[in-house]
Amino acid sequence: MKLRPKTCPTLRRLSAVALVAGALAVPQVFAKGTGYLFISSEKDHSVRVLDGKTYAVVKEIRTAARPRHLAFNADRTLIYAACGKGEAIDVIDVGTLELVDRIGEIEDPELFDLSPEGKTMYISLEDDAKLGILNLEEHFATREEKPELAVAEVSEDEGDDDDDDKDDAKEGNDDDDDALAGLSTIDVGEEPEGVLVSTDGKTVYVVDAATNELKANIVVGNRPRRFAMTPDMQELWVTNELGASVTIIDAGANKIKTTVPFEPKGFRREDVTPVGIAMTRDGQTAFVGLGRANHVAVVDVATRKIQKYILVGKRAWNATFNRDQSLLYVVNGLSDDISIVDTSSLKAIKSIPAGRVPHTVLIDD
Repeated sequence: MKLRPKTCPTLRRLSAVALVAGALAVPQVFAKGTGYLFISSEKDHSVRVLDGKTYAVVKEIRTAARPRHLAFNADRTLIYAACGKGEAIDVIDVGTLELVDRIGEIEDPELFDLSPEGKTMYISLEDDAKLGILNLEEHFATREEKPELAVAEVSEDEGDDDDDDKDDAKEGNDDDDDALAGLSTIDVGEEPEGVLVSTDGKTVYVVDAATNELKANIVVGNRPRRFAMTPDMQELWVTNELGASVTIIDAGANKIKTTVPFEPKGFRREDVTPVGIAMTRDGQTAFVGLGRANHVAVVDVATRKIQKYILVGKRAWNATFNRDQSLLYVVNGLSDDISIVDTSSLKAIKSIPAGRVPHTVLIDD
C-alpha cells in the first residue's frame, strides 16, 4: 500500500505538533520479567534475543526486512517491530519468542508510539509526510485475512549502513488502492521521524488527539529526530540530528524555551548527530546519544548544563533504561554493539555484540 500525501511542506526543519484521539490512562501491567534483551538488527532482518545476565544469544527471531523501532504492547506480552523495507509492523510473542502476526502493508514505517492503554498506534510514515493512526482492535477484527509471515532473506552485503539511505525497491504490495483496515492519516511536515504520545494520551507529537488536526508547527533545529517529555509534562525535549543540539519546548504554550548545543572535544560539529534521548523518571537527567560523535551526553535538566560526555560505540543511536534505571543500554549502529552505561558512575561498563546495524533495544525486566 502506498499512502500518498496531499501536500508536501518544503521546510525539512518543521516539527509538527497536533492532538490525536484522547485516551484514558490505565495502570501499567508488567511482563513476567524474563530479563531478556530484544535488539532489532536492520541488516540481519531479525530481532536478536539475549540473556540479560550472560548476554548469550537465546534466539534470532527472523522478521520482514529492516526491523527498526521496537515497543511492548500494554501488558508486555507482545513486541511490535517496525520493518521499514518490509512495509510492515511485525508482532512477536514474548513468551514463545516467535513471530506470530503482522500489520501491513505500510510503506516504510519509521517510528511509532502507542496510546496509554495500547489500543491505538501512531506511526510516522516518513516517505508520505504523514502520521498514521491505527486502531489496533479495528484492524485485527476487520482485516480480510492474516498476512503471510514471510521473512526477509539475509545476505552478506545489504548496502549502506547509514539510516539515512533511501531504497525505492521495497518489499510488499505497491497497489495504491489497498487500504489498511483501521488506519487513518494526517498530513504533517516533510519526513516525519519520532513519535511521542503524552502520558495522558491527549497529545501526539507530531498531533491533538480529539480533533486529528495539527495544533502547531514548531520550528526547531535541523532534522528533529526523537522526543522526551519531562515527568511533569511541562517540557518537551527534541533532538536535532543535523543541528548538534536539543531543543526544549514549553509543552503548554508550544513555544521554544531554549536550545542546548553539544560540543564534545575532538569532534567537528557536523559529526555531532544527536538522535536517541532517555529521560530519568525523576526528571533530573537526560541522556542523549550523539550519533557519529560516539558519545552519550549527560544533561542536567534543571540547569541545562552538560554533566559529562560518556564514550560509547560508533554512532550511538538509541538509548533505553532498565527498569530501575541503574543501567542505560546504548545502541551503536556502526560498531554493531550495545554499550551498557552505569548511571551512577556515568561510565560505560560493558560492550555486547548486537548483530549488524542494531537500531533499538528493549529489556523484559
